[in-house]
Amino acid sequence: MSDKYVPRLRTKYDTEIRAKLKEEFGYTNDMQIPKLDKVVINMGVGEAVADSKKIKTALAEMEKISGQKPVATKARKSIAGFKLREEMLIGCKVTLRRERMYEFIDRLTNIALPRVKDFRGLNGKSFDGRGNFAMGLKEQLVFPEISYDEIEDIRGMDIIVCTTAKTNDEAKSLLTQCGFPFRN
Repeated sequence: MSDKYVPRLRTKYDTEIRAKLKEEFGYTNDMQIPKLDKVVINMGVGEAVADSKKIKTALAEMEKISGQKPVATKARKSIAGFKLREEMLIGCKVTLRRERMYEFIDRLTNIALPRVKDFRGLNGKSFDGRGNFAMGLKEQLVFPEISYDEIEDIRGMDIIVCTTAKTNDEAKSLLTQCGFPFRN
C-alpha cells in the first residue's frame, strides 16, 4: 500500500470483520463475503416551498456532515394542495462511497448515535430483505460538525446503508461488527 490514508473502520473490516464473517457463514470464496457498498443520506426540506433560503442552509449543513457536496432534489410533479410546483427544490441527498463512507459510518456509530436523546439502539428489523439497512435521525445536531448556535431549523435525515450481503442476517452481522448498536 502507498502512504494513502486508510480509514480506521476499513482497516478493522480488512483485518477482523472479513475473517469473522467468513467463519460465521462458511463462505468458500473471499468474494462472497459481504462488504459495505455505499451510504445514501437524504434530507427532505418541505419548508423550501415557502422559503427558498431553507434549501441553501440544508445543503450547507449536509455538506458539513458528509464531507461531500450534496445534490438538490426536485419535485417530480405539481401538487396544488402543498403549493408545490414541478421542478421546485424540495430536498437534498448525497451518496458516499469508499473512504468517505467508512469515515461517515465510523462517526455515525461512535459519535453521533451516542448523542441521540433517549437512544436505546437501532431497530434490527429495518432491513429491506436484500441486505440494505435504513434508519432515520430526527435532528442534525447529533453530528459535531453542526454548531447549535448556527442552525435555523432542526431537520431530520434518512440514512441508508447499502451492502453486498444477500440476506438480512448477513447484513445485520456485518453492520453489528462495524459498530451499529442494534436493540433486537
